[in-house]
Amino acid sequence: MVPQVLLGDFLAVAFYLLVGVVFAVIPIIISHLIVPRSTGRRRDETYESGMETIGSAWIQFTAAYYIYALIFLAFDVDVLYLFPVTLAYGQYTFRDCIEVVLFLGILSLAIVYAWRKGVFEWKTKEQSR
Repeated sequence: MVPQVLLGDFLAVAFYLLVGVVFAVIPIIISHLIVPRSTGRRRDETYESGMETIGSAWIQFTAAYYIYALIFLAFDVDVLYLFPVTLAYGQYTFRDCIEVVLFLGILSLAIVYAWRKGVFEWKTKEQSR
């Protein structure tokens, strides 16, 4: 036999699970009911902000774009950690300042390394030939 307190906890979790599923399913149902249906030749075309497409959607990008995006994402997430750090340190001591400067120094070294490797230099097709 399950104790009443434990049963109440299970019911609370089940209720929140049900509410989460309902909030996830209702927008899908509403969008299915009100979205306009399209048929014909234009259905298979690439949609880009309502503008007419020019050329093929299957073009190749150089790997430098992806490396640049990954570096941006990594540094963006790292810099996001600076906000909780400022809140976590109650009294701003010298040791805390050194830790933040060390963290920013390591980030700066990574940027300098990527810069020296030429990641931030965009080569056009004329330059790569």
